[in-house]
Amino acid sequence: MKTTFSISLVTACFVGLTVLANPVQAQLRDVPQEVAFSERNLGGPRLGVTYVLGGGNGELLNKLKGKGIGTVISQFGWHFEYQIIPEGGGPQFVIQGVPFLGAVEYGTVVPSLTIAMGVRLPDGFEFGLGPNVIVGGSKGANTSLVAAVGKSFNYGGVSIPINIAFATSPTGNRVSVVFGYAIASATK
Repeated sequence: MKTTFSISLVTACFVGLTVLANPVQAQLRDVPQEVAFSERNLGGPRLGVTYVLGGGNGELLNKLKGKGIGTVISQFGWHFEYQIIPEGGGPQFVIQGVPFLGAVEYGTVVPSLTIAMGVRLPDGFEFGLGPNVIVGGSKGANTSLVAAVGKSFNYGGVSIPINIAFATSPTGNRVSVVFGYAIASATK
């Protein structure tokens, strides 16, 4: 009985090592080629309109109304974008920062900043997600999560993006439509 158990144990170990060794051997032999990337910086003006929905406890909407600001707010800003682009084609990986000055039509300024990370597909469709900070609540600054989708149209090296963004927060929700342009400058 002891001999049968020993033979079974040795056989199980041998089969286990054989099964485990094959993927390791395959990984050593099939080393993928290095993928080359290029980088670009895109920056340019952004214009937009934000509709303050309220939602949550409505703190942001109440605070803005207390300053004489309505539910529709203009947005003027600058877009900073850093892209990583696979040279063989495929999606672009994007990190962007967009500072805005809003509500100038009400005789005041409501500053905000959004930092988003996302993907732009080869056909120009893009989506991203990131934090947003807007100054103008009882705490002085309110944070929210922004999800955005859009499309970038390219004409002779000029990118024209059109995006819709939804910002959600316990202090209030917002929907923005933003557009602008950017001229690419290669970094590498």
